[in-house]
Amino acid sequence: MIEIVICLLVGYCFGCISSGYFVGKFYHKDIRTLGSGNAGTTNVLRNFGIIPAIITFLGDVLKAIVPLMLIRFCFDTQTDWYLLCLYCGLGVVLGHNYPFYLGFKGGKGIAVTAAIVMACANPIMIPIGLAIFVAAVALTRYVSVGSLFVA
Repeated sequence: MIEIVICLLVGYCFGCISSGYFVGKFYHKDIRTLGSGNAGTTNVLRNFGIIPAIITFLGDVLKAIVPLMLIRFCFDTQTDWYLLCLYCGLGVVLGHNYPFYLGFKGGKGIAVTAAIVMACANPIMIPIGLAIFVAAVALTRYVSVGSLFVA
């Protein structure tokens, strides 16, 4: 039980690192007051361009993968790593979507969820999911539609 709480807390703490918010602050703006109002990669792309969006995306991916690696490293082989990683991933998504220091207003959790799924999934599923996402976004021009298709 204590392992689950630790995983959720570690995940939440990493998830609270809001890449989009910090990229916006680099441009002296609060990304949450622009566009769709969330601190995610898509809103950064629409308001600041491709390079800041890539930085935001990579920050979101790293903040999801690093705590998962920590959990795998810190708990012994007797523990169910997969389940603990999913709890940690839940914490990351909650921290990303509801960071306490930003008034519980963050991103939508698409990039961090994708990173968690990629880190936990069977490797054969990663290119399949990526192909579905890219095709859906290319056809509809909506990231949210691509995310729904992959889910």
